[in-house]
Amino acid sequence: MITAEKDTVTFVAKDGREVTIRPAEPLDAREITTAVEEIIKAGEFIQKDAPKTVEEEQQFIESVSKQGHMYVVAEVEGEVVGIARVLRGEIRMKRHSGLFRTWLVSKVQGMGIGKQLMDYTLNWCKENDMHKLSLTVFASNEVAYKLYEKVGFKTEGVMKEQAYINEEYVDEIYMSVFF
Repeated sequence: MITAEKDTVTFVAKDGREVTIRPAEPLDAREITTAVEEIIKAGEFIQKDAPKTVEEEQQFIESVSKQGHMYVVAEVEGEVVGIARVLRGEIRMKRHSGLFRTWLVSKVQGMGIGKQLMDYTLNWCKENDMHKLSLTVFASNEVAYKLYEKVGFKTEGVMKEQAYINEEYVDEIYMSVFF
């Protein structure tokens, strides 16, 4: 069952635990940076060498909200376990488009949270008059690629051997969905 109130969605994950998706707040910064650190150590699916500092993350959260972008957290039992964000084009001629980024910590992957974050994001884009949402995904991340395809993203291009992950060159796929 999914319940929703202004900008917040609550649902039951596949393991029976309640998950809340809600706008990120500056108080979430510490948990976000800690989770990002874990994902960076895994070394596969996040495009960062180091997390922001807590202060940098707090400032980012505040600026995102003021600029009309989307930044939400997924929370399980009071712990931030993932994020989704849409950064809209900065200039007027590109304001109709956005760049999507998301991640989940490994312990909650496969629980249906990624799909709910996608649904939340797509609904936000429609409600905020977006025309196009884009993302990139590594070809080695087949689970994410299939999810993006399933919700309507189409491949627009492939950047061959764009990343070096686990001692191998990996393609980066550029995908978009239109509303």
